[in-house]
Amino acid sequence: MEFKELVDAAEKWCTGNPFDLIFAEDVDERRLDFYAEPGISFYVLCPDNLTGGTDNFHVWSESEDCLPFLQLAQDYISSCGKKTLLEVLDKVFRSFRPLLGLPDIDDDTFDQYHADVEEEPEPDHQQMGVSQQ
Repeated sequence: MEFKELVDAAEKWCTGNPFDLIFAEDVDERRLDFYAEPGISFYVLCPDNLTGGTDNFHVWSESEDCLPFLQLAQDYISSCGKKTLLEVLDKVFRSFRPLLGLPDIDDDTFDQYHADVEEEPEPDHQQMGVSQQ
């Protein structure tokens, strides 16, 4: 995908959440920098399949406070399958919800994975009474 298209997608994504796209560089690396109050920042390095560069997204933060929250997004990116920029950004946003003061939402992955699994019925436990004679 052309870098301009990635920038456009990132700007559109920012309209639905507290983050702003504050910097976009296509010279040395295809990098998009994001910022939200209260001091939450991260950047995304975008794949460059056209020139043989990296083929996966990479998220990172210069802030020590933000790094632990990016682990979920980093694990998601490194899992199987190609990811889109919007999928990566949505996972980052979900990761930062506690820092943004937003309620945490359940991760649908667990529910989707187990949606088709039928639970075994619980065995009927008959009431066993003690008879008094």
